Amino acid sequence: MGSGYYAALTGLVARTQALDTAAGNLANAQTPGYRAEREYFRSVLLGQDALDSQLGHTVNNFGLLGGDMLNMGQGALNQTGNPLDLAIEGQGFFEIQTANGVRFTRDGSFHRSGNGTLVTGRGEPVLDANGKPIVMPPGEVSIGANGAVSVAGGTVATLGVVSFAPGVQLKAEGTNRYAAPEGAKGTQSKDATVHQGTIEAANQDVIQGTLDLIVMQRQAEMMQKALTTFHTEFNKFATEDLPKV
Repeated sequence: MGSGYYAALTGLVARTQALDTAAGNLANAQTPGYRAEREYFRSVLLGQDALDSQLGHTVNNFGLLGGDMLNMGQGALNQTGNPLDLAIEGQGFFEIQTANGVRFTRDGSFHRSGNGTLVTGRGEPVLDANGKPIVMPPGEVSIGANGAVSVAGGTVATLGVVSFAPGVQLKAEGTNRYAAPEGAKGTQSKDATVHQGTIEAANQDVIQGTLDLIVMQRQAEMMQKALTTFHTEFNKFATEDLPKV
């Protein structure tokens, strides 16, 4: 009975965390450039300190949710006709300057500020391949597939579209801003095509997201029911069987 109780407990913890992830994915299914998150499992819940207790020792024998990883799959590309709406096809992120430092996004909903700087919808400067804000003089803007920004026929900058080495996991900050781990450096992506007049949708399908949410909710309910059953059996043993010993 004990092993079943701990299995149900770890199952409930994992499904509850997965439920939160599924809810977040569904809530952002209409957010441009959003990267859906997927849960992964590990073998230890609380680290080495957990092994100091019998409960921690036992719980860590079961599969446990380790956290979330970003799904780097491609989102749908939707044409807008706005020349400063940009989308990336392939691997890579736009590099932007935020109040918290350099961050990365797939949301290319850009516009020209009053001083000509290319900025995000929040007013954050978009950086070029050298890490500098892109300042555009007046005139018709054309952006090539390689990220070259031209105004009135003259090239003024190349967009900073960066990718990271395999295994580097970006950390989500808000809905579609991402931070690189300390010490990780991005490089100009060689596997990215920039599309002008286009926005990339979230890579989370609404229908699949709804299904994931329902499945996680039902699994969490099953684990909760199992825990209630085990708890009832423990109480019965404590009140009826132990006094006979």
